[in-house]
Amino acid sequence: MFAGGTIGGRMRNVRLVIVGLVAGILAPLSASAHEVYILPHQTIQNALAAPGFSLWSVVMENLGEFTLWGFIAALVVFCVFFISVSRLAERLLDPFLAKLPPYAPAVSRVTVGVSFIAAAYFGALFGPELPLRDTFGSYAPGVSFLLVIIGLLITLGIYTRTAALIAALLFGAEAAAHGTYMFTYANYAGELVVLGILGAHRAAFHDEESEDLRAPAWLRALKERLAPYAFPILRVAFGTSLIFASLYAKVIHNGLALAVTARYPDVVRFFGFEPHFLVLGAALVEILIGLFFVLGIEIRFTSLFLLFWLSLSLWYFGEVVWPHLILIGIPVAFIFYGYDRYSLEGYFFKRGGREPVL
Repeated sequence: MFAGGTIGGRMRNVRLVIVGLVAGILAPLSASAHEVYILPHQTIQNALAAPGFSLWSVVMENLGEFTLWGFIAALVVFCVFFISVSRLAERLLDPFLAKLPPYAPAVSRVTVGVSFIAAAYFGALFGPELPLRDTFGSYAPGVSFLLVIIGLLITLGIYTRTAALIAALLFGAEAAAHGTYMFTYANYAGELVVLGILGAHRAAFHDEESEDLRAPAWLRALKERLAPYAFPILRVAFGTSLIFASLYAKVIHNGLALAVTARYPDVVRFFGFEPHFLVLGAALVEILIGLFFVLGIEIRFTSLFLLFWLSLSLWYFGEVVWPHLILIGIPVAFIFYGYDRYSLEGYFFKRGGREPVL
C-alpha cells in the first residue's frame, strides 16, 4: 500500500483503494479525469507558458499498451450499444424512460439557475478562473447582485427568457474579454438557448400553459418551430465544451494535466501508468465523451459514465464543487431526455415508442 505519514495521507490512500475497487476495468484511461482548479495559481501560469509534450510520441512509445486499452474501450462501447438496443432491455425499461423527457427542461433550467446563484456567491462567472472583478472591474458588486436575480428568476421559472437574455449578454462580455477560451463554457450558451426557446416549461412558478397564454403570438409560433432543436443544440454545445476543455488542458497546454499527476503521485502509482500516458488516455476519453454527446451516441451511458468519474474526481481531489454543478445537471437532464431525432442513435434506432435504453 502507499506510504502516508499523516491522517490526511492515509485517508487519501483509502480513497484511492475504494476508487480502484469500484472502477475496475473502466479505470485505465479515465483515472486522471480531474480539473486544473486544484493547482496553485503559479503552477498554472508556469504550465501555460511552457511548451506541451508530444502526444504522438507518447503513443509511439506505448503502442502496445495504447492498442490494448483502445481495444478494451471499443469492446465496452460495442457491448453497451448491443445491450442498449436489445429488445429485452427496451421492452423492460422504455415504458419508464418514456415518462422522463417532459421533465428534462426543468432539470436543465434549475441547473443553470442555481449555477448563476453560486457564481454570484463565489464572485466569479462560469468558473473560478474568471473572477467578476477582472471582467467588470468596479461594476463587479452590481453584476454579482444581478447574477443572484438572474439565478432566482431562472430557478423559479419567472420571466425566464428575459433572465436568459441578460445572462447571454454577460456571457458575451466574458467572450469579448477572454476570446476563444469561452468555448470551455459553451454548455452555458447551450443552456441559455434552451431557455430562450422553451421558456420556463414545467415545474415553474408559472405553469407552461399560462406562460404560453401570456406570450405574444409570434413567440408561441417561434417556440413551436424551434422546440425540436432545443436539446440537440444543448447536446452539441455540451459536447463542444467538453472537447475544448480537454484540448485546452490535456493537448494544447498538457503541462497542466501533467502538473496534476506530479501533485498527486499516488494516482500514478496506484494505476501503474506513466504520467504522460495517463494524460494521453484522459484526453482521448474526454474527447470521445464530447464526441458521443455531439453525435448522439450512447447518450445515457455516456452521461452516467461522466457523472461517475466526475463524482470520484470531486471526492478524491477535493475540487471546488460549484463550477461543476452544470456538468452534473446537464447529464442528468440528458438521462431524462434520451435521444432526439437528430442524434445518430435516435435517427437510426428510435422507432415508435422505443429507443435505445443507454
